[in-house]
Amino acid sequence: MVSKVEAFLTAKEEQEIIEAIRKAEHKTSGEIRIHIEASSKLDPFERAMEVFHYLKMDNTKLRNGVLIYVAVETKTFVIYGDQGVNDVVPNGFWDSTRDTMQHHFKEQRFKEGLVEGVLKAGEQLEAHFPWHHGNINELSDDISKG
Repeated sequence: MVSKVEAFLTAKEEQEIIEAIRKAEHKTSGEIRIHIEASSKLDPFERAMEVFHYLKMDNTKLRNGVLIYVAVETKTFVIYGDQGVNDVVPNGFWDSTRDTMQHHFKEQRFKEGLVEGVLKAGEQLEAHFPWHHGNINELSDDISKG
């Protein structure tokens, strides 16, 4: 039996999302990751913080990692930015990204929501953490699953 996490995206859709991550990170030193799991007993924000640490996203040089955490069964998601991001961005910084993703998710367009969310996050990060010559990709672009 295929789990809800495995059924959430096709392999082709996952590749399109990974390409969106690479495209978004091409213009910023920020790092974007996606984590998908069935559910968690924790509050979604608390779980996103836990996953962020587990994926070592708090180890980036500029503390500019952003995690998009998705719990499939409970239909929740969180956009979680590291301290370096939160120190420089205004309140409500992620609202338009969240709203865009939510719109797609409500219509069952999960890949589209994640791709647009990633690209919007990349645009937001670019303003505060532009790409510089010599920047390296500090974190994997692959989608992690729990």
